[in-house]
Amino acid sequence: MNRESGNSSPFYLPDFCNPRATLAVVLIVELTAIVLTLARQSVLVDFWTDLVRTSLFLLWIGLAGAGVLCAMRARLARLSVGAGSVTVLALISAVVAAVSVCVYLIGRTHLVLDSGGAPLFPAEPGGFVVRNVWIGIIVCGLALRYFYVSHEWRRSIELRAAARVHALQARIRPHFLFNSMNTIAALTRSDPPRAESAVQDLADLFRAALSDKRDTITLAEELEVARTYQRIEQLRLGERLKVDWKTDPLPPNALVPGLMLQPLLENAIYHGIEPRAEGGTVTITGDVAGGLVTIVVRNPLDPNPGQREGNRLALANIRERLSLMYGERALMKSGHFDLEYIVTLRFPLIERAAGSAARLTA
Repeated sequence: MNRESGNSSPFYLPDFCNPRATLAVVLIVELTAIVLTLARQSVLVDFWTDLVRTSLFLLWIGLAGAGVLCAMRARLARLSVGAGSVTVLALISAVVAAVSVCVYLIGRTHLVLDSGGAPLFPAEPGGFVVRNVWIGIIVCGLALRYFYVSHEWRRSIELRAAARVHALQARIRPHFLFNSMNTIAALTRSDPPRAESAVQDLADLFRAALSDKRDTITLAEELEVARTYQRIEQLRLGERLKVDWKTDPLPPNALVPGLMLQPLLENAIYHGIEPRAEGGTVTITGDVAGGLVTIVVRNPLDPNPGQREGNRLALANIRERLSLMYGERALMKSGHFDLEYIVTLRFPLIERAAGSAARLTA
């Protein structure tokens, strides 16, 4: 699953080397051919014949244009928005002109003339080529405008998601830091080695939480961040906190958005375990089936839910980043079920291969 970020390049066109983009071109071309054929119904050429010749003509232009944009993608990506748009318009105009000239020349061949098919082809090249080039420029200009607006809209969503990540990184609750430091201060007198280990865990947790280097990490790294958080909270809550990890089936090399699981564990402890005098157990279950990873985090309900307001920043942030990374195949559900609060994450399995390239498991 490859996605180019709008932050790294002003290039806003879709990847026409992608089969899905090619299929989209074919569908758009066929719809355009139908509209044009309906709009110019002629008594000289029946509907189906006109539709076939129009479809073939537009398919040549559409597929040739997609091929040119695919071949020129690397160079176009280095241009500014204005220069890239002008270059695309020039390339598409050249493709339309070349295909139009080829159609005219085909209509002048002996095979076409002898078969009586000349009326299906243009009688003179000048007006035919110029008219098609102008139509191509107008249609291409509208398409470029659509692609640019769509690109900017998606870029704004990505920037908003990035801002939410920074907000999530900055929101490690002050009470957690103060309680951790107080716990460590007490341990320095009673158990110095354990206090040293706790300081290291706290440093590792903040290093992971505040890192801006990567948008995605492996599931093994994310699980380790969550376990580090658990160890720190375990020092304070002791036997009141139990975490049942059932994550062995999860693939360690699966790529996930950073800070995906740790905030869920933090919420489960803060809202479900800490308010209970007897504590409780947070259960984290992971599984893989049908190319989809499922992670479920559940905790007992707070006996006095009105005492602590829920903070849904983490849930909203995780939901949005899952959607950006995996699209419609990602799912996140949360809510009260019986005597538990349950959060379910489901997303496609994308593994980091040995050469650090990501591959999508179908």
